[in-house]
Amino acid sequence: MYKNQTLAIVVPCYNEESQIVKVLSTLPEYVDRVYIIDDKSLDKTVEVTQNWISTSATPEKYLLIEHEINSGVGAAIASGYKQAAAEEVDVAVVMAGDAQMAPEDLPDILAPVVDEGYDYSKGNRLFTGDAWNMIPRVRYIGNSILSLLTKIASGYWHIADSQSGYTAINKKALKTIQWDEMYKRYGQPNDLLVKLNIYNFKVKDVPVAPVYNVGEQSGVKPIRMIPRLALLLLRLFVYRMKEKYIIRDFHPLLFFYLFGFILFIPGAILGLDLVITRMLGYAVADTSALFAAFLSIMGVQFLLFAMWFDMESNKNLK
Repeated sequence: MYKNQTLAIVVPCYNEESQIVKVLSTLPEYVDRVYIIDDKSLDKTVEVTQNWISTSATPEKYLLIEHEINSGVGAAIASGYKQAAAEEVDVAVVMAGDAQMAPEDLPDILAPVVDEGYDYSKGNRLFTGDAWNMIPRVRYIGNSILSLLTKIASGYWHIADSQSGYTAINKKALKTIQWDEMYKRYGQPNDLLVKLNIYNFKVKDVPVAPVYNVGEQSGVKPIRMIPRLALLLLRLFVYRMKEKYIIRDFHPLLFFYLFGFILFIPGAILGLDLVITRMLGYAVADTSALFAAFLSIMGVQFLLFAMWFDMESNKNLK
């Protein structure tokens, strides 16, 4: 146990035969349960894991869950969370099977949930001053863009590094979230933040060290995934507005967002059309330019006020 709290580690895996032993062998002794979820690996991850468990001094601590089909990292995490909830675990931590989550940071990840009354904590690799030099450039830029969009979609304006999977969650949140409805692939952390916000769970960022080039293999291309995840975040944003500010409670920020989009989008389209027209050498009426500027400026003002109202509404969740 960790400070009188039962602790489970959720280890999602896909083709991690070279890394999984490194993860399992470095887990602290105070961990009560370890759920290794294999997402239909094509290599020997299952065999390597089974061999390691069989030779462990405490094999009863480990549970290997095998997916029949490859469903995505989000689905693997959901399987571990459901098992943790079923076993009434107090705190569940995600530490991926690629060994990119340092065990040395585990007490810091646990502290907000165990000691400070938070429902969910997550690692933030962008806090470190040397993150730009430690994280591959493409991943850093992609992560930063997605983090900005996730702030707007989730309502957790104080949270960054939205794609970090190093997280801790308490029993109340484990039993509240519908894990079968969670996004099943790379956008799972973004989806979960939106769901946590709807239920007014408190979330805290924890600085952690970026870990790269330890033998991990990643097929994730953050820049390429931005368009798809941006559409996901747009859907999640609309879902949060409906669930939190219409169904559960009403807030006038809805009108500010609505009028902001109504004014800004036509204004931006009209402005772009006028710019192209002028570049082609055609005359542009002064009134048309003023109208486009008016729509755009008013739209931006409404959107900024909506964001400010959203920040004020959620400030008690940090």
